[in-house]
This record gives sequence, structure tokens and C-alpha cells, in this order.
Amino acid sequence: MVEHRRFIRIIYHADAQLGQGQAQWRTEIRDLSIHGVLLVRPKEWQPTNKIEYNVSFSLRDAEIDIQMETELVQCCEQYLRMQIRHIDLDSISHLKRLVELNVGNDGFLERELAQLADIHSK
Repeated sequence: MVEHRRFIRIIYHADAQLGQGQAQWRTEIRDLSIHGVLLVRPKEWQPTNKIEYNVSFSLRDAEIDIQMETELVQCCEQYLRMQIRHIDLDSISHLKRLVELNVGNDGFLERELAQLADIHSK
């Protein structure tokens, strides 16, 4: 299978909240990047014609919450793959730092941030 990802994903396990309108589901993060997040599919979640969701989670051992508006790009029996559509400045700063600490290479992260900016400016 050919790998098409342009963004480095890090393995990161954390409890998270998935929301859409008034509906809320508890889930878990399996991996993430500055571009998206892979969630465990909640048992009670059912696909709808709406693809916009809110995802929020707290960083371990910190009182830092990360909130993002996402778009469902793929779902299967076990997972939901979400693309970040909007994230506030504080949340992206914390997410960037989390990825940076796990990647260990600032050059990779700076290149990914530049690619992300290019995607959203088109």
C-alpha cells in the first residue's frame, strides 16, 4: 500500500470528546498531527450526512484543553479519521508543541506548518 500522507502523525492516546450539534460521544485519540486526528469510533456513533464535528481533549498531566473543528474524511468499523478545518491559536500552539516534542525535529514540523498554510490559502 502506498503511503500518501504529507504530515507526520504521532502515536498519542488520550480520552476525547466528539461532538456534532447537541450530540456528544466519548472517544479516544489513537494518533494525531497538525492536520488531523484518528479517533476510536464510539459504539453509539452512527454516520450522518453532516461531516462537521468538534473534537476536544486535554493534554496529559496539564490543564490544557485542545479544541478543533474537524471534518470526517474516513470512517470504518473501528476508527474515524478527521481532518482539522479550524483550530484556535492557543490550541494549535499546544498541538504544535506536542508534535514537536514527539518528532524531535523542528525542521520537519516547520515544513509541515508551511504545507498546512499552503493548503488553507488555496
